[in-house]
Amino acid sequence: MSELSYLEKLLDGVEVEWLPLGKLGELVRGSGLPKADFTESGVPAIHYGQIYTFYGLSTETTKSFVSQETAEKLKKVNTGDVVITNTSENFEDVGKALVYLGAEQAVTGGHATIFKPSLGIVGKYFAYFTQTDFFAGEKRRYSKGTKVIDVSATDMAKIIIPIPCPDNSEKSLAIQSEIVRILDKFTALTAELTAELTARKKQYNYYRDQLLSFDEGEVEWKTLGETARIQRGASPRPIAKYMTESRDGIPWIKIGDTIPGSKYIDNTAQKVTPAGAEKSRILSPGDFVMSNSMSFGRPYILRITGAIHDGWASISDFSEKLDSDFLYHYLSSQKVQSYWESKINSGSVSNLNADIIKTLPVPIPDISTQKKIAMLLDKFDTLTNSISEGLPREIELRQKQYEYYRDLLFSFPKPETTSH
Repeated sequence: MSELSYLEKLLDGVEVEWLPLGKLGELVRGSGLPKADFTESGVPAIHYGQIYTFYGLSTETTKSFVSQETAEKLKKVNTGDVVITNTSENFEDVGKALVYLGAEQAVTGGHATIFKPSLGIVGKYFAYFTQTDFFAGEKRRYSKGTKVIDVSATDMAKIIIPIPCPDNSEKSLAIQSEIVRILDKFTALTAELTAELTARKKQYNYYRDQLLSFDEGEVEWKTLGETARIQRGASPRPIAKYMTESRDGIPWIKIGDTIPGSKYIDNTAQKVTPAGAEKSRILSPGDFVMSNSMSFGRPYILRITGAIHDGWASISDFSEKLDSDFLYHYLSSQKVQSYWESKINSGSVSNLNADIIKTLPVPIPDISTQKKIAMLLDKFDTLTNSISEGLPREIELRQKQYEYYRDLLFSFPKPETTSH
């Protein structure tokens, strides 16, 4: 059976009507609830900012609580209600929906609207629909502002929602519930993989730190400054003058050129002129770079020749004593990250400068031992971080599969009166 015929079978010939959200339930705009009102326990509270960052599509428990006295002043959220964000600095997070399934009544505050569904719509069905391109187009029509984007509760009520078989509430709810059941299944599979990935990362971090722990006297120890050349990058000024698209340009390495989960930098978005590169710091394949301010201490290995600005520190000329993969895993360890933090937090400096990097104590087992340790950790690293294989790749594929079926299940005939 094709996917399209499955949707047709699910609908079983019934009509689909697109109705404004305001006709499908009550919308209540919240107010108040600064984070200062949070308490350790009390009445469950949903803060709009946490809908972006903490919750998924639904929840039975809340991250935060408020006192009974504060709760009395706030809007109430009952089981089955949907809390929708009204405001964000980016368009994607506006209109993000959270279905509250907790047994105890909760509260919410400003920048959020509570949708209280009537008998004709399933709250979770609506929440899944908010993830579609059609809903994105609808909320874009009503959004206001540039730096801060807002869709008011009044305008949210105008957004149209597809309701199968609106004249037969029982059948309509059954179709909606079946769509929710299918999408819940995909969501649960992705959640299981994500939980497994989190557990694997903890295991990997523990295993890595064990393999990289050596007792005094077991191996030789030196500071990184004694085994490698540590330098800060440099930026030609004004940088715009030295940007080029010419073939003889030198890759200009920036934080934005890094790929999450990758240990390598393979290419760059921009290039500098040879004259600009001379005023910078030119590195070769095999050299390391580390950010010295934002996300400081995260190492990357270059697989290109390129120039680095003063937001980077470089590590080079270490091959006589250190295997590059071993060094990468050591610099990535929690022990080293804690070392950087202790140095920065205890001093007057606010960034990871070359003088601090030079002081890092580094264990130096023989090269063959380094390579064996690195080989084992590479396998763990691939499993937990690789976007081309391992669990991250599987999660990405599951997410794409979910999005495909979500869009398919909501591919009802669009209303002719609305142009998108």
